[in-house]
Amino acid sequence: MTARATQHDPAGERRSGVLLHVTSLPGGRLGPEAHAVIDWLADAGQAWWQVLPLTPPDALGSPYASPSAFAGRADLLAAPDAPVGDDEIAAFRDRNAYWIDDWERVAGPGAVADQVRFDREWGALRAHAAARGVRILGDLPFYVAPGSADAIAHPSLFRDDPVAGVPPDAFSDDGQLWGNPTYDWDAMRADGFRWWIERLARSAELHDGSRIDHFRAFDSWWAVPRDAPTAREGEWRPGPGADVIEAARAQLGPLSLVAEDLGIITDGVRDLLERLDLPGMRVLQFAFPGGDDNTHRPEHHPERCVVYVGTHDNDTARGWWDTAGDDARRDATAAALHAGIDEERPERMLMRLALSSRARLAVLTAQDLLGLGSHARLNTPGTSDGNWSWRLRPGELTPELAAWLRTETARAGRLP
Repeated sequence: MTARATQHDPAGERRSGVLLHVTSLPGGRLGPEAHAVIDWLADAGQAWWQVLPLTPPDALGSPYASPSAFAGRADLLAAPDAPVGDDEIAAFRDRNAYWIDDWERVAGPGAVADQVRFDREWGALRAHAAARGVRILGDLPFYVAPGSADAIAHPSLFRDDPVAGVPPDAFSDDGQLWGNPTYDWDAMRADGFRWWIERLARSAELHDGSRIDHFRAFDSWWAVPRDAPTAREGEWRPGPGADVIEAARAQLGPLSLVAEDLGIITDGVRDLLERLDLPGMRVLQFAFPGGDDNTHRPEHHPERCVVYVGTHDNDTARGWWDTAGDDARRDATAAALHAGIDEERPERMLMRLALSSRARLAVLTAQDLLGLGSHARLNTPGTSDGNWSWRLRPGELTPELAAWLRTETARAGRLP
C-alpha cells in the first residue's frame, strides 16, 4: 500500500464546493486549465472541488465502469510525451506493487510511464490546491468493468453470474442493468478485504476525501442473472456490511468518506451509515414536490451530510425547473421563501437554498452556476448515448461569477 495524503472530513466544517469533472474543463485535461479552476474556486470562497473518478473510462466514456480500479486516466495528461526516467518507473512499481503489473498486462507497453506522468501532474495539481486552500473530493465507483484488469488478476474475488444493476426506480421502469462483475464477498472476507483496502488507500493517496458511489450495496446489492433481459429479474442479496470500511480503517487509519445513499434506502443502510459515522447525500431535485417524510427536503437535512441541487446524474437546475411541473416549482419556491430567499432566477434560488441548508457541505455544479439548460447535462442514468461530453467554454468561469458565489457563500456562513 502506498503512503496516503492527509485526509479532510468533507462534512467536518460548514463549507461549500463545486462539482466539475476534469473532462469538463475547456481542454478536457490536467495542466494550466485545471490549475486555473483551483484559482477560480479559491477566489470564489470554495473549500472543495469535487471530481468524478479519475480511472480510465469504458468505451462510452463512463468513468463508472473502468478497466482498472487503480490506474489514472492517461487521456487527462497535459504532457503525455513528457520524459520518464527508469528510476521513476522503478519507484512507482515499488509503491504500487499490488496493482501496476495487472494494469500493464491489460494496457500494454508504456502503461507504467503513463501512470508516472499521471501521478506527477495530479500531484502538482494537489499541491497547488493545498496552497490555495482547496481540497479535492474524489469519487470511487462501487463496481469495475467486465474484463477489467482487477477481475482478470483476481478471478476468485469476482463473479460474472449474477451481474450488477439496480431495480426499477425513478430513472428507469426496468431498473438499470449495468452488467458489471459482482463480488464474491466470502472470498474477499477470507482475503481480509485486501483488494478493497488497497483501493481505498489509492483513493486516499489521490484525494482529500472520497465519495463511495452506490454505497448501499455494502448493505445489500441487486443481483441480476447474467442472461436476464432487464434488471427487473434481479434480487437483493446481503453485502458485507461495515466489515470492509472497518477493515480499511484498522490498517489505514481515519478515512474521509461520503456515502452515496441515494435510491432505495432501507433501515439497514441507515444503520450502516450511523455505525460507520459517514455523511450521506441530499439532493434538492428529489425534494420537490415531496411529503413531510421526504429526507431530501431542507428541513430534514442533518448537519453531517452533503447537499446538492443535483449531481452528475441529474438534469441541470434550469433543466429540472423547466420540466418539474407546477407543484414542484411551487413547493421549491415556498421552501426558498421559508429560508429567506427571494430570487427570480430559479437556478440561483435553488443554489442559494442548497447553501442555506444545515448540511455542513453544499456542492453546486458548474452548469448551474452558469445557468445552463438540459443540453449541458453530463449523464442520464439508464442511457448510453450522449453522456460525459459536456465541457466549459474558455473564459466561462468569470471573476464576476466568482464574486457572486463568494458573496452567497459568505451569506450562508460557509467561507473558509
